[in-house]
Amino acid sequence: MKNRELAEIFGKMAGILEFKGENPFKVNAYRKASRVIGELGDDIEAIYNQNGLMNIPGIGSGIAKKIEEYLTTGRMSKYEQAAQGVPEGLMELMAIQSMGSKTLTLLYDRLGVESFDDLKRVTEDGSMEILPGLGAKKVENIKRGIKLYAASRGRIPLGIALPIVEGIIAQLKQTKQIFQISAAGSLRRMRENIGDIDILTTGGEGGEIIQKFTQLPQVTQVLAAGDTKGSVILEGKTQADLRVVSPDCFGSALQYFTGSKAHNIHLREIAKNRGLKISEYGVFRDEKRLGGEREEDIYSVLGLSWISPEMREDRGEIEAAIASTLPELVKPEEIRGDLHVHSQHSDGAATIEQIALKARELGHEYIAICDHSQSARYAGGISEDELLEEIREIEGLNQRLDGIRILSGTEVDIRADGSLDYPDELLNKLDIVVAAVHSGFKKNVTVRMIKAMENPNVDVIAHPTGRLISSREGYELDVDRIMARAAETHTALEINSYYDRLDLSDINCMKAKEMGAKLSIGTDAHHVDQLWAIRLGVAVARRGWLEKQNLLNALSLQQLLEFLQRPKPKRG
Repeated sequence: MKNRELAEIFGKMAGILEFKGENPFKVNAYRKASRVIGELGDDIEAIYNQNGLMNIPGIGSGIAKKIEEYLTTGRMSKYEQAAQGVPEGLMELMAIQSMGSKTLTLLYDRLGVESFDDLKRVTEDGSMEILPGLGAKKVENIKRGIKLYAASRGRIPLGIALPIVEGIIAQLKQTKQIFQISAAGSLRRMRENIGDIDILTTGGEGGEIIQKFTQLPQVTQVLAAGDTKGSVILEGKTQADLRVVSPDCFGSALQYFTGSKAHNIHLREIAKNRGLKISEYGVFRDEKRLGGEREEDIYSVLGLSWISPEMREDRGEIEAAIASTLPELVKPEEIRGDLHVHSQHSDGAATIEQIALKARELGHEYIAICDHSQSARYAGGISEDELLEEIREIEGLNQRLDGIRILSGTEVDIRADGSLDYPDELLNKLDIVVAAVHSGFKKNVTVRMIKAMENPNVDVIAHPTGRLISSREGYELDVDRIMARAAETHTALEINSYYDRLDLSDINCMKAKEMGAKLSIGTDAHHVDQLWAIRLGVAVARRGWLEKQNLLNALSLQQLLEFLQRPKPKRG
């Protein structure tokens, strides 16, 4: 799909215009287009062929014309004009935490910074600190941003990689030669971002399967094409590898190419101590193969329970498998609804009815509309009267629509003093209250968040650490204190499913579970095409060893309403 390419171009366009000091509204329009296109579940080329560009939320006529130009010519003249005179490497730097356009302009003008390597050099040689407005603290923040950015550089967010891989697999399944096929690697473990894409298959003529793979429409370059392995570069510069293996070792190969390095080393140590050997071809005692056709064989021969792919990080799962104490991970089909969605009333693109109908189509039993509160003007925050109007609209829709219950809610801002952006009297009229910090990331966030949890109306804390995987570490807060108080006040902590948040992370989910806190999954969707991302939240939950009983979303509607309406020991 061309989605990634267009998202990247519009993102660069926004950065270039911001660097040049252009109108902020124009900058934000390109930035929004980049995000919307990057998150589309459908192929934008197919949408264009059906004359549907103007139906995409956030895409106006000007952006649509630029998309059309790129899809029909492979170029975007406005982008090429804007990029003239701006070094290619410079725009990459705007994604770094603490690196605003003014700082970047200063570094470019005074120190000649034009690339990531240039930036690292001036942070290390001391030349940055002597510039006006930049001191040791600012430089230290930029250094942390560089470290964070370097960790994700060249990696693909799970929310982008997953549709790509599933699209490839769907196309390859049409090949009659293929018998079995599966993603492997870090994507099968559902890590928050991945490197290369790995796919395994069995089938008839391996060479024909590889040829089919290398001829897929999204392939831009073929790196290798043999009888058992093919490597290609996809649109968006992502490498994908396909291996064709024998059916009698498909399970062992799938295990070998899925587990993390630490997980696989640990398994091999156990095998060695038992006089066995594990490889991608099977598990052996001397020359005798003891298993390999099924992935479960590798674990059972070692005396272990089968370990779900998401858990294979060597975080205690092997010890739990030996002791038969592995958790029964929450299953996607056990999720009954989405507890954080935005509508047109604030900064979402769809009506509440459109959201409800899509949620019903996805099999949800309920959906929570949580538009931004009044202080969040940048996000279309709604007034008290507008929220009351929204509540009435939801009541009317619930009377009219079958098969889905719409929960009235809000994503209410936690202010600088820990108070909430709406009065308690209004919050008490809602089905669910999701509270969030959106400003003052370094200003008493722990105390503010705890004060919010102690409000009897607050049910969920949104994106509790405030991180952005690609660019921001998050709030300065005491996570352990937050989790302990969440458990005490029966306030759920959110797993925000937006792919650049996935917050809480899997590690923090494990900790929250241990401390007795409840979790809640919310897509934070701003248009209906994002509702599919509930899957990403489920993946984080499974990586965090969460079970059905740990998640609000696994409750039936009646159970959820009872949880939300019960008296809460907030100040006791």
